[in-house]
Amino acid sequence: MPVAVRATSDFFDQLTNDLLVLRVKAQQRFRPLSAEELNRRPGPSRWSAGQCLEHLNIVGGYYLPSIAARIKRAQERGSRPAAVAKQGYLGKKFIDAMRTPSSVKTYNSPQRYAPTGTRLPRTVTEVFSRQVDELLRLTLLARQVNANTIRIPNALFPLILLRLTDQLEFLVVHMQRHIAQAEAVLAGNAVGAKASAA
Repeated sequence: MPVAVRATSDFFDQLTNDLLVLRVKAQQRFRPLSAEELNRRPGPSRWSAGQCLEHLNIVGGYYLPSIAARIKRAQERGSRPAAVAKQGYLGKKFIDAMRTPSSVKTYNSPQRYAPTGTRLPRTVTEVFSRQVDELLRLTLLARQVNANTIRIPNALFPLILLRLTDQLEFLVVHMQRHIAQAEAVLAGNAVGAKASAA
């Protein structure tokens, strides 16, 4: 299975553009929702839009501090950006799995990364917006170091260490997947959101 090698600037430009789209959706589509709209579930085994956001917030709460700490250590070592952004074998598998539409493949989320309840406050949207902003900030910082050499522990299997390039891309694709699910729920599409792997 071939892995991607992309110009570092192109790689981070794409991530930044994807995050800016997510930021607009967070501000325009989700923040204006009422508590009732956020918590409406299409079925007993399906997540509401708010639960999709809460899941992303929980996952981000694990990864973002870890990424920030490792970028800081790289800066202190004097790390400099590489010409290309490399993708690892495992990183590609995880990213490709998240790119598969939820209508084609669903995943069960481990309990510790599942939403904390079925009646979530509207602040869940504000937390998500802040996390998108933080991921944008970290993506900017990651441009300035060699992101290929920084390793991030996996949330489920800490002995698995993904390249920072793969971890950032995974987080963006993971957000895209769950935002699409949340939008499907709001549109009344019963295929909507089901628990999906972190």
